[in-house]
Amino acid sequence: MIALSGVEKRFDDGTLAVRSLDLEVRRGELVALVGPSGCGKSTTLRMVNRLVEPTGGTITIDGDDVTHVDPVELRRRIGYVIQAIGLFPHQSVARNVATVPHLVGWDKKDAQARADELLDLVGLPAQEYGQRYPHELSGGQQQRVGVARGLAADPPVLLMDEPFGAVDPIARDHLQVEFRRIQQDLGTTVLFVTHDIDEAVRLADRIAVFSQGGVLEQIDTPTQILGAPASEFVADFVGSDRGLRRLSVTPIETTDVEHPETVLMGDDAAEAFAAVRASPLGYAVVLDPDGTLRGWVAERHLRGGGGATVGERARRFDAVVSVGDPLRSALAEIVQHDAGWLPVLDGERYVGVLTPDSVHAALRRTSPEREEAPVKVEATADTGA
Repeated sequence: MIALSGVEKRFDDGTLAVRSLDLEVRRGELVALVGPSGCGKSTTLRMVNRLVEPTGGTITIDGDDVTHVDPVELRRRIGYVIQAIGLFPHQSVARNVATVPHLVGWDKKDAQARADELLDLVGLPAQEYGQRYPHELSGGQQQRVGVARGLAADPPVLLMDEPFGAVDPIARDHLQVEFRRIQQDLGTTVLFVTHDIDEAVRLADRIAVFSQGGVLEQIDTPTQILGAPASEFVADFVGSDRGLRRLSVTPIETTDVEHPETVLMGDDAAEAFAAVRASPLGYAVVLDPDGTLRGWVAERHLRGGGGATVGERARRFDAVVSVGDPLRSALAEIVQHDAGWLPVLDGERYVGVLTPDSVHAALRRTSPEREEAPVKVEATADTGA
């Protein structure tokens, strides 16, 4: 979709901002450009719509060389969202969103309908927000309008330059989730500049890591960037805590779960007590005959249960997770509830449990790094570690 081949940018003072860059963004993909300040990531973005003119190489969109297109017409075909937003203060929110459709020749009715549709899509219902003015909105709401405007003319390509950088953390989280949903629904191809590696990991299909001088050090999936940095520079840039970051991009799989003892709701409590007592874990998962998850029991709940059923002694779960959820969600629930394990569902079907050990094993499964010796942890009398 977007292809940069041998692209360079040398400024008049001799500074080489981007050197011999080869980069491809596939149709419908979101690629995040990250790197230290001054590494050329924003310059690269702006060369795509010729806000900055390349001094070497070729840039094509769908096979068309952008340098052979009138730059004004080019920019009307490419969505552009920046941190500063740049809404027109004298125009209503709806008029702001409809600006580009008007410029490219949409009739008034279609442009208005598109503006209303996108405002609804970004969580600012047109009936409520369409006739307001930018100064009447919060920073996060203004940024939503900026995203809607960037998408208004159905551009096949959307360029975003630190679009959520000036928004408070809570609003930023909501914006990231909403934008990713919209982008996937619309199938828009996105080139996204951010200084925040966590934002890149959360949003991107692939991440391109730049070093000073516009050198592309690595482009790969978030899992690969975090698990197998291609160079010492990439490892340093993504941080020593990259293992923790991988929790958010590593999904739970059925092969990650453990399988403790299971008992049925209608089982005799005394018989179940014997089964649980023989188990090395000291607890059992309680199911219906059809395999539906109903709760859990430990030895102490079943002791002295003559005549009772397991269902009468079972305890409810504080939380469950599903296959496909990120490992981060599972670990957060385990920590929040001070639990040693957490049940996992596949749809409505119980498949097993996750423990801190199995979370760690799942991370190891997804890491291409060579096996390393484990870090030695001194045992203490208090924890029994």
